[in-house]
Amino acid sequence: MSRGRLRVLLGAAPGVGKTYTMLEEGRRLAAEGREVVVALVETHGRAATAAMVDGLEVVPRRHEEHRGLALEEMDTAAVLARGPEIALVDELAHTNAPGSQHAKRWQDVRDLLDAGIDVISTVNAQHIESLADVVLEITGAPQRETIPDSVLRAADQVELVDLAPQALRDRLAGGLIYPAERIDASLSNFFRLGNLTALRELALLWLADEVEQALKAYRAQHGITGKWEARERVVVALTGGPEGETLLRRGARIAARSSGGELLAVHVTNPDGLRARHPGALSSQRTLVEQLGGTFHQVVGEDVPRALVEFAKASDATQLVIGVSRRSRLSAAFTRPGIGATVIRESGDIDVHIVTHAAAGGAFSLPPLGGALSVRRQLAGFAISLVVGPVLSWILLGWHVDTSLTSEVLAYQLLVIVVALVGGIWPALFTAVLSGLTLNLLFVDPTGTLTIAEPRNLLALVLYVVSAMLVSYVVDQAARRTRAAERSAAESQLLAGVAGSVLRGDDALQAMVTRTREAFGLTGVRLLVDGEPRVADGEPLPDDRATMVPVGRRGTLELHGPDLDASERRLLHVIAAQLDAAIEHGALATAARAADVLAEADRVRSALLAAVGHDLRRPLTSASAAISALRAPDLTLPPAERAELLDTAAESLDALAALVTNLLDVSRVQAGVLAARPVPTDLADVVLPALDELGLGPGDVELAFADDVPAVAADPGLLQRAVVNLLANAVRHSPSGERVRLATSAFRGRAELRVVDRGPGVPSERRDDLFTPFQRLGDTDNETGLGLGLALSKGFVEGMGGTIDVEDTPGGGLTVVVTLPEASAVPSDLPEEADL
Repeated sequence: MSRGRLRVLLGAAPGVGKTYTMLEEGRRLAAEGREVVVALVETHGRAATAAMVDGLEVVPRRHEEHRGLALEEMDTAAVLARGPEIALVDELAHTNAPGSQHAKRWQDVRDLLDAGIDVISTVNAQHIESLADVVLEITGAPQRETIPDSVLRAADQVELVDLAPQALRDRLAGGLIYPAERIDASLSNFFRLGNLTALRELALLWLADEVEQALKAYRAQHGITGKWEARERVVVALTGGPEGETLLRRGARIAARSSGGELLAVHVTNPDGLRARHPGALSSQRTLVEQLGGTFHQVVGEDVPRALVEFAKASDATQLVIGVSRRSRLSAAFTRPGIGATVIRESGDIDVHIVTHAAAGGAFSLPPLGGALSVRRQLAGFAISLVVGPVLSWILLGWHVDTSLTSEVLAYQLLVIVVALVGGIWPALFTAVLSGLTLNLLFVDPTGTLTIAEPRNLLALVLYVVSAMLVSYVVDQAARRTRAAERSAAESQLLAGVAGSVLRGDDALQAMVTRTREAFGLTGVRLLVDGEPRVADGEPLPDDRATMVPVGRRGTLELHGPDLDASERRLLHVIAAQLDAAIEHGALATAARAADVLAEADRVRSALLAAVGHDLRRPLTSASAAISALRAPDLTLPPAERAELLDTAAESLDALAALVTNLLDVSRVQAGVLAARPVPTDLADVVLPALDELGLGPGDVELAFADDVPAVAADPGLLQRAVVNLLANAVRHSPSGERVRLATSAFRGRAELRVVDRGPGVPSERRDDLFTPFQRLGDTDNETGLGLGLALSKGFVEGMGGTIDVEDTPGGGLTVVVTLPEASAVPSDLPEEADL
């Protein structure tokens, strides 16, 4: 008998549709004539899931009693006796009731598989053993039921049942997952948007790892040693030329053909770190890389093709995109192989795409030899002289005519020029002297000796050596001036980039420090301001020596890496001046923000004066008129009218007292001197008096208090004022007949009170103004007070160490969430009263 096949439906969280999908697949297989039974399914009261069971054969459950509780479990023996072709078993990680044959349901499933029965089951990502600690860190909820990873990895098929986090929250809010009494607590705890997003990522990563392992096993079984790339990683080489945008877009299209493809752009600079042929174009291309979802990298290398290939291999690239050479065919014929040919030869198993562009195959120009006369270049010049010189002499001896030395002199002078172009003045001078001696020895009579018989031949030889030396000197100076011009242009580019970083604002310091490290090829750069590290880039090697460069009066630039020459230090002082300007810019920005705070305070005072002019006048006018009428000597009032005037005066004075109290409270909040006395407080002891104060009953407010919410650390008086303000605002904006909902829940050492209304809600762009003093969003009748209620609530809650946030109510409306620390989570040695 062959072993049965296990198919597992994996979900990120409850409610994504695993059980529904399992039953749907069972119905499909049954319709095809397969023998399918429901061994166990948990509908959790979901009507749509329960409806999917209709029409399928259900094996009755086994009943167990444990400590007076009636428990139901899968009857494994009955399923084995029934012997179906396929069994549907929900919740694979479930722990069986005590006394069962196996402790875990996956062990029961193993018995079914051993009996040759195929099984379709379900499991959530948080129940996988290897993810349990990560899930605890994310959600704060320990997982008591887990399944070993080996069980899932041994499954014949694992499928992901996926649902977007917000869609899952909408399902929960609509009552499609849990009953109504569990919705608020679930939304504020396990089903937070961040939790669901993280769980979804965990499920996807675990499944991706499983797919990778399966692929490796398949390759091992079939002896496949070649490289299989399931995900494209495309590297685009940028020279800074105008063709860069074409290459980037082509690379992005290649990466997009594969799901999860990555785009990397790389620019190789020379070792001095300062050369960029088209700095403006390179900057715009860097922006384009980010817009295309890729990353930009800059590496230093004298051998551009080798540095490019090494970067691609280090990045595990599968594709390499380069542009076709801008050199013409004639230029390429007289120079060494281009970058493209070298990259293709060195790339190995990386596919190379050579993309044509408008700048390809330009007009003929001399090869860009550059003016950097390094030791390598000079050695190359000496090598040409020692190798080509003898070959040229051998050729000239075969063509020599005794009557003239013109051909020989011109040939040797051409050799001197070539050596000067390659190696500079010293190899050229060596070639000039050596070729002069060769001319004398081989071509000037008497040959074979250094003796010169004719004075005119001596003059010709001297003139040749002098002209060769002058030519070599001119060529060398031209190369050095070219180098100086390129370096000046590069320094200008660097300084322009630094200046641009200053103008860009907040990230100026980090951008300049990063640019400095890249420009000078350093391993690490750190900026100290007033002796404290401010920003840094790179990691210094253990043996790096630090070079300190002063930055104005407050800063110091710490450089790790090779020593810098005099010209580089000169440039560093310019950068230091720009850094000093950026530091001063930051200080001015801080001062400006402080000024903004003062301006905001002035705006609040202006709003206060404008509002007080109306809101204080009403109760004062009413009270004054009532008292004046009562004190009028010539006015006799009936007792009923006198009582009404007294009530009017009392109400007006009470309103005035409440208004003045609110003004004093908001001033204390804004001054940061709110006195709070946090003590262990039961939320119910605060909410019920708040309801009585507002005169609200069951017809106005629905209470949904969880049983497991502990006491919070709060000032009961301040918390009651906050709740009163929030309730009053929610009731004011709720439609007629709709009750405001008050719900409590606990999560990771904090308790939450949610005030839920079904009103019009608040647009996301205006939520920042919701808790601002003197803001009455949507109120135009000027009859709702100064708009201090929500501002005071926020100040009171934050003064007690809590937070207050707003979110959309599923189905419409606004939910205000008050979060406070549990009393047990607050250190016991806090003073009884603190000015916050």
